[in-house]
Amino acid sequence: MKLGLCFDDVLLEPKYSDIKSRKEINIGNSLSDSLHLDCPIISAPMDTVTEGDMSVAIRKAGGLGIVHRYNTIEEQCKIIRDVSVVYNHEVGAAIGTQGDYLERAKELVHHGAKVICLDVAHGHHALVENALLNLRQQLPSSVHIMAGNVATEKAFYDLSDWGADSIRVGIGGGSICSTRIQTGHGVPTLQSVIDCVRAAKDMNVKLIADGGIKNSGDMVKALAAGADFVMAGSLLAGTAESPGDVINTPQGRYKAYRGMASKEAQRAWKGKVSSREGISTHIPYKGSVKDILGDLSVGIRSGFSYSGARNLKELHQVSTMIQQTGAGSKESATHILSRN
Repeated sequence: MKLGLCFDDVLLEPKYSDIKSRKEINIGNSLSDSLHLDCPIISAPMDTVTEGDMSVAIRKAGGLGIVHRYNTIEEQCKIIRDVSVVYNHEVGAAIGTQGDYLERAKELVHHGAKVICLDVAHGHHALVENALLNLRQQLPSSVHIMAGNVATEKAFYDLSDWGADSIRVGIGGGSICSTRIQTGHGVPTLQSVIDCVRAAKDMNVKLIADGGIKNSGDMVKALAAGADFVMAGSLLAGTAESPGDVINTPQGRYKAYRGMASKEAQRAWKGKVSSREGISTHIPYKGSVKDILGDLSVGIRSGFSYSGARNLKELHQVSTMIQQTGAGSKESATHILSRN
């Protein structure tokens, strides 16, 4: 059987570096000819992560927000219009593969969406093929189409053929995702990135690592493995800019965070539960997302520096990964509080 590596299974070997200041490092990348991100972080299209406030904040930090699709066309278009017109920031929007998806996509583009994200749990599917072909035919060629999620090289090749400009890679790795438990299917996100890199290069399609990313170190590992961008959900949830109210309890302040396949999200979105591949929970309130994005960017720059890489292309070229044991993984963490 094939070995599937997780983020905690590997480390990047430090390399010789002549970088004197992290200001020399450029962690950005272009999603398309007209859309450059100074920070390679994209916020997930979840109803407890990305609406208007998050989209504005992450764009100011150099990343990109993808507004979730679990609302009416009018509600989603208003968010897009506010971000793109009132605040003059680029923004993306998610759609599904059935029902009003074509009408929704056209309206979102009309109201200013620069990226349309075909957002489904299992992207290597006939419905995704049909939707991508239709979108490619009916949307302006200037619209960037993101699709996913996929876990294999074959799936990446197919979505590229069907018309995707960028593809989200990772199935079942999210912190509130229970797909692997419920269905027995999935591939560790880092392994999926490693497997899909050749297809991304062959097809000239951007690869977005999505799922299981816990910190800036995981982001650096994903980028070093060949990803062009990383998508974040739980890292950005619970902030002032994420949707939802702050809940005050005797134990502290909290905000809701839930998977879009959780029963709570499905009931709120479509009034019924058809599957249970996610959970709903509350996480401590984190304050402004600006500080979190700033810390993540600093960590990514430091990671580039340890490899002696001034940009993503150099990181791809020089990085070397090693597999570590379980004891090595424990040693890699801050472990003074766990000593006997």
